[in-house]
Amino acid sequence: MAGNSWWIRLLATAAQISLGAATTLAASQYVGSAVCKTCHPGLSVDFYRNPHYKTISSGKEPPEKTGCEGCHGPGSEHVAAKGDKSKISAFSVMQPKQVLDTCLRCHAESLGRANIRRSSHSLASVGCNSCHSIHKSKSQKGLLAKEQREVCYGCHGNVRAQFSQPFKHRVNEGFMNCTDCHNPHGANAANWSMGARPRMVDTALNNEEPCLKCHTDKRGPFAFEHPAVRVEGCASCHVPHGTANARMLKRPVMFTVCLECHNGAGSFGRDADGVQLTPPTHNMADPRFRNCTTCHIRIHGSNADQRFLR
Repeated sequence: MAGNSWWIRLLATAAQISLGAATTLAASQYVGSAVCKTCHPGLSVDFYRNPHYKTISSGKEPPEKTGCEGCHGPGSEHVAAKGDKSKISAFSVMQPKQVLDTCLRCHAESLGRANIRRSSHSLASVGCNSCHSIHKSKSQKGLLAKEQREVCYGCHGNVRAQFSQPFKHRVNEGFMNCTDCHNPHGANAANWSMGARPRMVDTALNNEEPCLKCHTDKRGPFAFEHPAVRVEGCASCHVPHGTANARMLKRPVMFTVCLECHNGAGSFGRDADGVQLTPPTHNMADPRFRNCTTCHIRIHGSNADQRFLR
């Protein structure tokens, strides 16, 4: 008999909520998280370690923002129906937009409602519970369903391959994470790459590329700027995730990267687009001229020479 005590308590709770046909509730009401523990004891064991537990511990939140019912909605009809999923907000059957709307009831300010709704993830119908697991998180930060890089690799398999290249950022080694450069909830408009938001890349100080958070020597300001760096950004020459080329360059040989812009015949004048041309004295058949940064060492910007010489 003692082993069935939880079921007796559940029936008693349901009976109190129902109160018979004469007092049937017109709409579902809040019953409190303690009632949820009766059927879901496993989920409540470690819930006090969950950031969402503060909605219970504070004792100041209204019922619609407290504990289990803060996310799943009022539970009286769910209890009376003996666990019918259709009587409660079950995230496992909700559409991604419904999940997002539910989470933004509390997280609108921290995530930026405008950014997350227009982010690449939201537009691709990636819901919050595609990356986060509220009850069974495997990460110490962000309630992620897995370690951060494994969550991202679940969809971005091509990026996983790039991080296995000889020259790459050390994400797999745990030195950094995807969110050091990207904002998965949507990034603000950037002032590089022609004002676009490339791949939800986050911004650093003064709306700069996140690369400058680590590579501070490339920040400037410089008296003579390399337009490709300022306008198009680091990705105009580098592959940010990883590549088989040294220095993570887009091409295996240095001068071929430079010749993507500095091409054609002529003097040290500029072409129709204002790009400085390679002078005729630079014979690319001669190996001496194939390593541009031997002379143009300040290629990211210079305070001394407009040709970025030493």
